[in-house]
Amino acid sequence: MEIPPPLEPGSTVAVCRPATIPATGSYPDHLIELGFDRLRSFDLDPVAFDSLYADNRELYDDPEGRARELERAFRDPDIDGVIAAIGGDDQIRILKHLDPSVIRDHPTRFYGTSDNTSFAAFCRAQGVVTFYGGTLFTDVCEPGGINDYTRRYLERAFFEETLGALRETGWFSDEDLDWHDPANLEDDPEREESTGRRWHGAGTVEGRTWGGCLEILATHLMADSYVPKETSGSVLLLETSEELPEPTVVRRVLRGLGERGALDVGAVLVGRAKARGFGNERTPAERTAYRERQREAVVETVREYGDAVVVTDVEFGHTRPTAPIPVGGRCVLDAGSETLRFE
Repeated sequence: MEIPPPLEPGSTVAVCRPATIPATGSYPDHLIELGFDRLRSFDLDPVAFDSLYADNRELYDDPEGRARELERAFRDPDIDGVIAAIGGDDQIRILKHLDPSVIRDHPTRFYGTSDNTSFAAFCRAQGVVTFYGGTLFTDVCEPGGINDYTRRYLERAFFEETLGALRETGWFSDEDLDWHDPANLEDDPEREESTGRRWHGAGTVEGRTWGGCLEILATHLMADSYVPKETSGSVLLLETSEELPEPTVVRRVLRGLGERGALDVGAVLVGRAKARGFGNERTPAERTAYRERQREAVVETVREYGDAVVVTDVEFGHTRPTAPIPVGGRCVLDAGSETLRFE
């Protein structure tokens, strides 16, 4: 696996939308402007590609065009990194249009979460590491400003060879604020006290990561698309989205992985579950109960297929704060000292 060269101060980064949804509409200009301003605060030079301002439906109807745009970004010698603006629900549709040699011959740092799980899986199959984090609208445009934890790890993912040790935080937030109202982007979302990561299992594990958003991984399982053939001793990344899947769904996806032999992993890292979203607000007690049911679903199902170390409530995914986890990178975790790092 190859980690693409790190960015440097002044590097040019392409911002695009390789994922979308089958609905009309686009994203507000003030959100894009805020994201670009914050990228400039890292001394990066963001460049908007056409998809950034396009209508969702037009993008959905042109998966090949989105693939060509990604290839153009990777080929361009003046582009040092590619940042996905947002996720979606269809990125798997662009993979058949991508030329694998473009990714292999022009390794470029890519940042994106959620539906960008699909492109991360494609890149991993070509031997190229990507970063599960750094999405423009959700991570860079965080309401109230980028929190110190996320900024620290974004800087590492942008400018350093490795992410290093992943520290714990004492808080988390999964409150959504409507970014169509510019005033909301100045407000701080509600924070809750973290009780820390939960460790299950023993020993030290060293392996390469794969996975991402569970709902997208489920689609790849059904399509038999870019699920690694060799998973023994690897580190599976899992987190769930604002769709808030029930524990029965989580169990079903993991059971599918287990039955195909893909839970012979050395470890499973689980992002802290998002437990509320627009149109699905819950009380604090309900959110706590939802997260606990999901933890139980993951640990119990993984245990049916092996003795992998399972770590839940890790800082990546749809719940802030987040760190851009390398997909395809090497992860070392020690259950005894309850530490994990990326090399």
